[in-house]
Amino acid sequence: MTINLRRKIGMVFQRPNPFPTLSIFDNVIAGYKLNGIHLKKSEREEIVETSLKDVALWDEVKDSLHSKGNFLSGGQQQRLCIARTIAFRPEVILLDEPTSAL
Repeated sequence: MTINLRRKIGMVFQRPNPFPTLSIFDNVIAGYKLNGIHLKKSEREEIVETSLKDVALWDEVKDSLHSKGNFLSGGQQQRLCIARTIAFRPEVILLDEPTSAL
């Protein structure tokens, strides 16, 4: 029950928390991997590109998708975390107040 509910809710916190050992690409697609959902390479690429475009980060990182996400600026890390959240398409997204300006 708890796991099914958690899959329907995305959360973005005040302090950006990209997964430090994962690339930008893997950070965005992490929800699928952590839930054991296997996607074709083309599906993963589409999800990553769309999610990063939706948070206006694609143009800034498209040439460094396989670099670690924790080397981005604070605002870029925050947008990466939002992209990671929306990539999994939750029914509800909880955003901490400081993200309201993004």
